[in-house]
Amino acid sequence: MALTTQDRILIETRVTNEGPSVLAAYALWFFLGFVSAHRFYLGRSGTAILQIVSFFVLVGFLWLLVDAFLIPAMVRAKQDELRNRLATQALVGV
Repeated sequence: MALTTQDRILIETRVTNEGPSVLAAYALWFFLGFVSAHRFYLGRSGTAILQIVSFFVLVGFLWLLVDAFLIPAMVRAKQDELRNRLATQALVGV
């Protein structure tokens, strides 16, 4: 059974409203990047803790700069995860 157009629109609306924002992730990265707030926001707490620990060895600083390019992909991955969960719920009829 496939999703109807109305179900897909509802899912995309919920992903937009409930999913993470690229702008918020960048704001957290810019202002609180040294404590990996953007990674916690995007649900990547394991790598956030690793980044905080490695920050003291200079690797974290480089990792923080790399994250400037990785944030859009991380946001898309989180949105896709939410989209898949909502689609599964819609198909099951929860």
